[in-house]
Amino acid sequence: MNSKKIKKFIDESSSYVSNLNRALKNIKSKIMVKFILSDSIGITIVTNKVTLASDLQTIENYIKTANCINSTRVEVPCLSQSKSYLKIIGIPYYQENSSSPIISNVVEDIIKQNHVFNNVVLASKLHVIKVFPKLDMVIFWLDI
Repeated sequence: MNSKKIKKFIDESSSYVSNLNRALKNIKSKIMVKFILSDSIGITIVTNKVTLASDLQTIENYIKTANCINSTRVEVPCLSQSKSYLKIIGIPYYQENSSSPIISNVVEDIIKQNHVFNNVVLASKLHVIKVFPKLDMVIFWLDI
């Protein structure tokens, strides 16, 4: 999109937000578009929650039908990649039924089994930041 088309799209963004929210409501989605903004590479649509594939498809289809957008130039929509860390506390220092200290591979396997971490990519290995053998507790942090 050239800068004139982006400006026109942003100027009309309040109506696009309303129409996108109506389209998302029609597919019984739980997300809502909060606002639309522009940056150096195009437009960004901000929602209240992480979107599902069906939500992204609905948004893409709507954007492709907007008057000021060349539908062949619309790239595949994607979620932003966040760089965050998570501190995990209260992990037992000793492995279950063992006198061996817990290792990061065991914790990583446990994390991957938890539904909260579906579709989460670990950016680094787990790091032990505190060890309390007398309290039987370890604290890990990881980049996600």
